[in-house]
Amino acid sequence: MRSVMNAPYSSRVRRRLAGAVSACAVLLGAVGLGSPAHAGATDPAEAAPTAGAALPFVTQEAEDAAHDGAVVGPDITQGTVASEASGRTAVELSAGQSVTFTLTEPANAATVVYNVPEGGEGALAVAVNGEALGLTVPVSSRHQYFEAPWIAGSTTHHFFTHGRLALERDLAAGDTVSFTADTRVTVDTADFEQVAAPAEPPAGALDVTELGADPTGQGDSTQAFVQAVAQGRGGVVWIPPGEYRVDQPLYVENVTLAGAGNWHSVVRASRFINQGESPGSVELRDFAVVGDVTERVDSAPDNFVNGSLGPNSSVSGMWLQHLKVGLWLTGTNTGLVVEGNRIVDMAADGLNLNGNADGVLVRDNYLRNTGDDALAMWSLPEANRNATFADNTVVQPNLANGIAVYGGEDITVSGNLVQDTNALGSGIALSNQAFMEPFFPLAGTLTVDGNTLVRAGAHNPNWDHPMAALRVDAYNHPIQADVRITDTTVLDSPWSAFQFVSGSGTGLATDGVTIDGATVDGVGTVVVQAETTGEVTLANVTAGNVGVAGVYNCPFPTGVPPLVLHDGGGNTGLDTEWEDCATWPQPAG
Repeated sequence: MRSVMNAPYSSRVRRRLAGAVSACAVLLGAVGLGSPAHAGATDPAEAAPTAGAALPFVTQEAEDAAHDGAVVGPDITQGTVASEASGRTAVELSAGQSVTFTLTEPANAATVVYNVPEGGEGALAVAVNGEALGLTVPVSSRHQYFEAPWIAGSTTHHFFTHGRLALERDLAAGDTVSFTADTRVTVDTADFEQVAAPAEPPAGALDVTELGADPTGQGDSTQAFVQAVAQGRGGVVWIPPGEYRVDQPLYVENVTLAGAGNWHSVVRASRFINQGESPGSVELRDFAVVGDVTERVDSAPDNFVNGSLGPNSSVSGMWLQHLKVGLWLTGTNTGLVVEGNRIVDMAADGLNLNGNADGVLVRDNYLRNTGDDALAMWSLPEANRNATFADNTVVQPNLANGIAVYGGEDITVSGNLVQDTNALGSGIALSNQAFMEPFFPLAGTLTVDGNTLVRAGAHNPNWDHPMAALRVDAYNHPIQADVRITDTTVLDSPWSAFQFVSGSGTGLATDGVTIDGATVDGVGTVVVQAETTGEVTLANVTAGNVGVAGVYNCPFPTGVPPLVLHDGGGNTGLDTEWEDCATWPQPAG
């Protein structure tokens, strides 16, 4: 869970002989620079309509809706509310003020992403087409304002949370939904969706209420769930519509836990499954697990799944909220499929494959407001092999990367949409940072294809300089795998697009990396941020709206040769270079 970027790299002083930049770097392309980033970048929704997960809801930004509040942002400064908002912009409402959204599709439910001042609470009153419904979205800072002082460079973060509400009626496109505050509330977005009626139980399923589970949420249903997963092995345990308290974690094997839908079957538990190895064949689907984690404690198993589900298991259709981690997967999880889930408001990671993940597929998930890497693979104490992150949507991880691959063999990261990363993180990180030993560096072929990164990249306070939208990091081991980065879209990055670095400050080489096919529209500083040695090939990279220069090529330590950038042809917008390695370029515009 710890994504610390606090190597000796932070205290370096950069120097370089005059004229060495032009002599050592291969200058790419022949087209001049465009206007500064943020001034003319393409609308992400128009540029990448197919990237990311297929979502059952429509997100609307508060700043684009009718409102009588005050717009906050844009801001990318760590520790500000606006910096953690989608699009870096939100709407602050005082008591009595409102924001009104016009539906673009039918809906009967809404989810509001909001912030209130620390210690505050209140409600958003709901009206449809100007008529009060008598419904409210409660708002509270209980799950906001987290601290992680053991992570160097972190500051107060986790400013937003999700509040969802069934509207108790079917609305049509063109209807309006208003939220009126009774206290100070900053509204970032509202998601509107048409929630299906509760599903019926499969034939022969074991109903947890038959064993004493309380669907009112008043009594502790732990024993009923424990008995159900034991008696229901080889079959289906059914969680009917209702709300269930499960105060102690479960052990599961060879069983399906299924609900009537994640808006209908809700389990209140901060530790749902906690186990070591499992024989597998576990299916978890179509219910919600909502915790009450109000601080990050790395030694506590405050997770939806902590440990191994075992071979040939699956997790789908889940809503996971207010936990430390959604899925912290250790042990053997061969063939696991995690798809179609919503993982929001985690204190740390959304999902972490913590070694020995063979043939795991994580696809079509939505992750927002995680307090560490949204999706991560750690190849320790065993290697992850043939694992895939595909077609996921990641929004606003507020203390690390959107998607991070730390070591592993034959890994695929494809078709993902990552936006609005914050402190200590990139949109996608491919890294040989060994958090502990034994660690298995990147090996085989890494396929990074068809990903879209929007406003991704952040200023690292430990390094006192930025991390790019996509980072390749020879942290503790040189990059020697065959890394193929293809068909990447980078939109409106506050800093840079592609970074090659040895984050430990030891100048380990990056070799074998090819970027082939990239559209970069809007970077605050440079397109390529090269800070270590080795050889990289760039081909068919088209960059526009570049803030300062095409290339920054200043290795550290200064005694190692600069990165050789081989021109594979078809590059535009990379023909200028930042000359002063004693200073960092600042974002233009």
